[in-house]
Parts: sequence; structure tokens; C-alpha cells
Amino acid sequence: MMRIRLIAVFLIPLILVAFPFLMRPEEAVHEPASETLVIITPNSAQIKYEFEHAFRRHYKAKTGHDISIDWRSPGGSSDIVRYIDDSFTVAFNRYAEDHGIAWDDNVHKTFKNKNLKHGENEIRDLFLDSAIGIGIDLFFGGGTYDQSNFAKIGYAVDAHVKDRHPEYFTDEVIPMTFGGEQLYDENGGYYGYCLASFGIAYNPERIREMNLAPPKNWTDLTSPAYYGTLSLSDPTKSGSITKCYEMIIQQAMQEHGPEKGWAEGFRRIKLMTANARTITDSASKIVSDVSSGEAAAGMCIDFYGLSEAEWTLMTSGKKRLIYQMPQGGSGVSADPIQLLRGAPNRKAAEEFIDFLLSPEGSALWLLKAGVPGGPVKYAQLRPSIRKDLPAKLDPAQMSFPDYRPYEEIGGFVYHGEWTGRYFTLIRVLIKCAVLDPADELRAAWQSILAHGGPEANQDAMNALLELPVPYEKAAEGASALAGSAVEATTTRRIWTENAWQSYRRIREQLDASDDLPASVQGGSRP
Repeated sequence: MMRIRLIAVFLIPLILVAFPFLMRPEEAVHEPASETLVIITPNSAQIKYEFEHAFRRHYKAKTGHDISIDWRSPGGSSDIVRYIDDSFTVAFNRYAEDHGIAWDDNVHKTFKNKNLKHGENEIRDLFLDSAIGIGIDLFFGGGTYDQSNFAKIGYAVDAHVKDRHPEYFTDEVIPMTFGGEQLYDENGGYYGYCLASFGIAYNPERIREMNLAPPKNWTDLTSPAYYGTLSLSDPTKSGSITKCYEMIIQQAMQEHGPEKGWAEGFRRIKLMTANARTITDSASKIVSDVSSGEAAAGMCIDFYGLSEAEWTLMTSGKKRLIYQMPQGGSGVSADPIQLLRGAPNRKAAEEFIDFLLSPEGSALWLLKAGVPGGPVKYAQLRPSIRKDLPAKLDPAQMSFPDYRPYEEIGGFVYHGEWTGRYFTLIRVLIKCAVLDPADELRAAWQSILAHGGPEANQDAMNALLELPVPYEKAAEGASALAGSAVEATTTRRIWTENAWQSYRRIREQLDASDDLPASVQGGSRP
């Protein structure tokens, strides 16, 4: 009975997350195939279509076999991470009990304790020596933080691409690191296949109407001039958006040092949120808000910004969105792929990774649709991980020949030792202390602006920008989130409630003062 209850605890959320698998529409490629490759991914339908089409052709030519791809897309990267974690937990639960080990919280924590090396613990060794799987071959996309974590836990295993293609892994082709970012795992646990940068999407017409210069830096978006005009996204729904917020903090740390920079980075995030018109669960929604003019600007991943810019230019003949890498405020990171433990079709999975990193597969990111060697229908508009490739292609056949993130980071260097271990903490702090109480944050900011602005209300600004977790206590905050479910939930609730009460107190105290102009009493916008 205990085993049944424990399995049920993991199976119920697993079933809920897996439901979209059963309900997903048929993919574009329907021919019967002798082999199947199962890939879980947050990537778009356009990416799935083009890489399935190209890989099927490649695989047939190389092996003589037909292959189909069973795409699994239960949601964004955060949903996929939970699904994989829950699936391996259920799988190892059964495996451990089949080996005479009674399942409990200690076994649950120990089998995936990435700090335990092989040979240090019987339970950990049982997992690392096993070939248990979850019926999925590859995790395609989602960001290096989560895939690096899976590699350390052991959910992912070495795909041995470096053994087969050592010529790919040089500083001139695919460097291991760039700008402080890890582009592939030296132990083969994940491989970056394209680059991503993070920046500002803005609507040039709205910016002109507001009599503003185009935004060039993150700090531009903290100006009161942008009140009620920004579109932002929830980092708990997207690992890439969390990475964008981390870039803002990293830039502030480089400018002010780690401790002061941590506070300054969150200050910028708070003020951007205070200026927000909308906070969306979807990173792609930001660019549609900007291109339609509903928002003047927002943060985005380069792919979304460039795609929306091309689409609006094609359909309207106007530049409705411009993507801008913030000066010295964004590095490049890799979008990776990894081979999962117990992959049911390991040989084909390794071939898919090889294809992604080859000149043939990498060119799909850069070339226009319809040109030789390019996508069939959908231009991918993403920079390849390969530094050597752009110079080998015809610029006239490339979607964005002048966009080269390797050359555009402006001296930005990512320091993983500053914020890497606090990635989850950053995500949760922004959610609890900034986004969940965003209505009160905006109302407090509105009152400050109505009473003469930040300079005239320094005490209120200090209260508005106060952090529940300063940098010197970041390790304690991260530890609380990694504790028991009760401790983590209580910590989140306290952060949210304290922030909400603080913002509300600011608004009430300012709005109760005698110097509030009659025109803004009752909550009208300044």
C-alpha cells in the first residue's frame, strides 16, 4: 500500500502534464517508418517541421532506413523539466524496490543527489549504473541551466559526439565557452546547437509617439516615461526568460560589484515591472504585444524578436518591431540538446545530435526558406552555434547576414559564480516579490510619480526597492527553497505577502498626504 501511495503521488501530476501528449495534433510528416525517435521539446512547430523533414532525408541517405519523430511538447521548458524529473523518479522508484530497496524520502533525495560521486553511495550507484529510461530519447531545447543540472544528476548521459567528430569542438568552430557561458558539456551531457541572446524589442512608431529615443539599455526601460507601456514575462514559465532577467542582474554586478549589483539588478527589474502594461505567461506573447502597438517595448529572446520583425515587415510593409541587444547588457548562451538515460533508440538519437551540429544541419538556422540547403517552408532566424559557418554561406541566402551574436556582445562576460547557483532563487524572488504583487507595485510607483517622482520621495523609493533576500543572504534563500515542500511554500508566501504589504503601505501613505493633486486622486494615471 505504501508503494502504491508513493507512486500515486508522482503519477498524478505526471498524468496531468502528459495529457497534452495524448491530445496533440498530428505532425506534418505521416509516412510509415521502420524506426521512431522520441524527442521532448519546447521548440516551435516550425522548428519541429523543418528539422524532422531534413533529418528524415539525411537519415534515409545515410542508413537506408526511414525514421519518424514522435514529438512530445507538454508545455514550456519548466513544464518539461518537471515532467522529466517526475518520470525518472517514478521509474527509479520501481527499479529500487525491484532491487529490495524500500522507497522513502531519503532514497528519493539520494538517487538524484548530484553531489554524490560514483562509489560513494549504494543508492546513487544503483541509479548511475542503471539503464532505466522514460521512453524518451532526446531533450531538445530549454536552456543550459536545466540541461546542465540533468547531466549532473544523471538523467542525461554522454552522447559521445566529441569522439565521433573531434573537428567540431575547436575554438574556431564550437568553443566550449564564450563570454563566460558554457556552450557544451565537457563530459558530453549536453551540446549547444544554436545561440540565443536576450534584448529589447520595441515598436518604433510608439517610441516616436512618446517622443523618446529608441531604447538601447535595460536602464532605459526603468524610466517613468515608459509607465504603463512595457510587456514582460513570468520567469517561472520559461527558463529562457529567467536567463534574460539574470543578464540584467549580471550587468549590474559588473558595473557595481556582486553585492551592490545584485540589489541594483533587482531594482531595474522592479522598475521595469512597475512600468509594465502586461505580464504574460508566454515569452512569445511579448513580441506580438510590441508589434501590434499594445506595448511600446519589452524584453525578448532574439529569435522571437527577429521572427516577429520579419513577419510584420512581410505582412504590413512596415517595421513594426526592432530587436536591440542592450549595450554591454547581454551575452550569448546556447540552446542545447541532450541524450536521456535509457534512450529507446540511442543510435538514431546520437545521429540526430550529430546532424544538428554538422554544417548541413547548422545551416538550417541561418538560411532563408527555399534556398538550396535551407529550410523548406520556415526560416529559422537563429544563429548557429558554429562560428565558422556564416563566412561559408552566401549572405544573399541568409535571413539575417549581419546579425552575429559572437561579435555583438560588447564585452559582456557572464560570471557563473555570481548567479549560476542562484538561478532558481532569482526566478522565485522575481515571481514572489515582484510579479505576484505587481498590481500593488505599479500602484505604489504611480503614487510616487504623482507626488513628484523618485527624487522627491526617497523614503518611499527605498521601501519600494527593498529586497527580501540581499546578496549576502542568497545562499540562505536558496537553501529555504530547496528544503521541504512546507518550508519552500512558507518562504514563498512570506516573500509575497511582505512585498504586497510594503507596496500597499507606500501607496496608502502617499495618497493620504495633503499634497496629492486632485487630478490624480482616485487612482488616475500620472
